Amino acid sequence: MGMTISEKILAKAAGLKSVKANDIIWAKADKAMLDDILGPKVVIDEYMRSHNSKIWDVDKVVVISDHYTPAANPTQAAVVKLARDWCTDFGVERYYELAGPCHQVMVEEGYALPGTFVLGTDSHTVTYGALGCFSTGVGSTEMLGILLTGETWIKVPETILYKWSGKLKEYCMAKDIILTSIGATGHDGATYMAMEFQGSAIKELSVDERLCITNMAVEAGAKNGIIEPDEKVKEYMDKIGVKDGYEFFASDKDAVYKQTFEFNADELEPVVSCPHEVDNVFKVRDVDKIHVDQVYIGSCTGGRISDLHAAAEVLKGKKVAKGTRLLVSPASKRIYNECLKDGTFDILADAGATILASTCGACLGVHSGAIADGESCVSTTNRNFLGRMGSKKSDVYLASPLTAAASAITGYVTDVRDL
Repeated sequence: MGMTISEKILAKAAGLKSVKANDIIWAKADKAMLDDILGPKVVIDEYMRSHNSKIWDVDKVVVISDHYTPAANPTQAAVVKLARDWCTDFGVERYYELAGPCHQVMVEEGYALPGTFVLGTDSHTVTYGALGCFSTGVGSTEMLGILLTGETWIKVPETILYKWSGKLKEYCMAKDIILTSIGATGHDGATYMAMEFQGSAIKELSVDERLCITNMAVEAGAKNGIIEPDEKVKEYMDKIGVKDGYEFFASDKDAVYKQTFEFNADELEPVVSCPHEVDNVFKVRDVDKIHVDQVYIGSCTGGRISDLHAAAEVLKGKKVAKGTRLLVSPASKRIYNECLKDGTFDILADAGATILASTCGACLGVHSGAIADGESCVSTTNRNFLGRMGSKKSDVYLASPLTAAASAITGYVTDVRDL
């Protein structure tokens, strides 16, 4: 019996020749990532100090303060300071602050590699599957055990296969692919399963776009999302200066899948996820002309360079609608600097956008763009749960950067083709 790509990576991490779905194994972590709000501050710092503990391998630990940076109040500042001090005291040199959302930093800095097993204290750790990495989120208590031993137990997930044939139209993006996939699956339809994406439409996508797809696998309840690595991934590894230390895996032709979904990208239209569940997906043109108070383009889901370039192409020479705010937050400081140099920020600012720091703040409503009672926001982020971006009496619509930019111009939820 053949194995899926997820099963092969877990077998490698466990030191086994083969595994199958529902096996429970002990697997060694290649990297452990901690963010500020679910990292050292919860149980890890107190336990390790009180027990005079040491990290199993400091070179495999990365800490990234991103949710509370730049800090909006003393409480947030204290959390970031704790993370910073913890790294100093426990010898963790790979500490990042004001560098951007953790998942983009992990990819850009070459910590999430094809064929490796990566664990992180954030549910969107599943992002790295775009590179052919098995990555998943864990809680702080589980991360404590990983920090002390370098391993954890995991049940090998069953895999759902998503086949996307055809080719994306110019008015659609990867966000439309993943929202459509989640809409078909349901917000809990892939619980503790692997979501594997294949097909000509997926192969056409850049690494940037693939990262958007795997980032949101957890919104269907998945344990991980994954895409077979190819020449585009190899080129990306070369670009960021990683020449070795990784391995490409692919699913066997006789691999066993729990379920298979088939889609044709040629038939895909821009879609939007309506409040308050990610699987509440409709074609943009089928949604009433809902007034938009805020448009947010950014985050580890929708703030990469290709996303900002797409938004700038729509907004060039146009203006944000009166009564609508447009906030833009690049997915990393590197992307921020690139936009400074290539003129992207000039186009966005001329249209009326406010450029923010590279941060998670607005995505979870803790700073830099929270929304008030009765307000609506079109966002390129990954969640639209009740109260996700601020008030529990507000609405969040998830969409691609193209749809978001079009909505900023008109002031209501808009299909980019209608401009």
